[in-house]
Amino acid sequence: MTTAVLNAASDSEGYHAPGPASFDLPPVFSIGDFGVTKPMLLLVLSVPLIVGFFWAASKNKAVVPGKLQFAGEYVYGFVRNGVARDSIGSHDFMKFVPLLFSLFTFILVNNYFGLIPFLQFPSFSRFSFVLPLAALVWLVFNGVGVAKHGFLGYLKHVTVPGGISGPILVLIIPLEFLSTVLVRPVTLALRLFANLFAGHLLLILFATGAAYLILDSGNPWYIPVGALSFVLGIAVSFLELLVLFLQAYVFTLLTAMYIGGALADEH
Repeated sequence: MTTAVLNAASDSEGYHAPGPASFDLPPVFSIGDFGVTKPMLLLVLSVPLIVGFFWAASKNKAVVPGKLQFAGEYVYGFVRNGVARDSIGSHDFMKFVPLLFSLFTFILVNNYFGLIPFLQFPSFSRFSFVLPLAALVWLVFNGVGVAKHGFLGYLKHVTVPGGISGPILVLIIPLEFLSTVLVRPVTLALRLFANLFAGHLLLILFATGAAYLILDSGNPWYIPVGALSFVLGIAVSFLELLVLFLQAYVFTLLTAMYIGGALADEH
């Protein structure tokens, strides 16, 4: 939690509950008229951190891996075998492993920035940061589908379920087109954004509420409630450890499933 957020939570007029404005951080510095904010810097910082970690994990490769090599191989194997191969199939999965591995590690590191002291901001709690990822996934799974089936063949593939014919297709085709082609990138982006936004907002609420009740309320009866809020904040932080991982996993898994569905021979 940033000091600015904590300070903004209370003033002479009392406690102010956190809201969407708590995510509008001021620029750290400006380049001309363009303000560079903390979420932007975190997004950029994640790239050398990921590259540096996996470079260090792979530079001294050994038959019996050390801890760092084991960690790197475990993450790679998790995405390669547990996500890509299981969802896309053994024939085509390898060409998509770099994309899925990059998505998983990029989202995971940026998610955990929300729990690292002094950083404490999950980058993808900004919707504008999630949209490009969802747009990339949309381009990839539709692109590979068109490449395999042809444009008209892909449209038929995604809109006409196998074994269904007759007048009912008048209803099914628009619904399938809407859900498969148009809605998927929106739900993919909203799921990641909403979970990170809500989780971080909850942490801000517990932290600022505890600070106000203990330090600024002026009522000693509120201090135990503030202490309880502080403890609950810590408990939610541990829960967030799991949620942040799951959101990176779900985004990557759904991407693999969309690609696998686009490459499948039948709807």
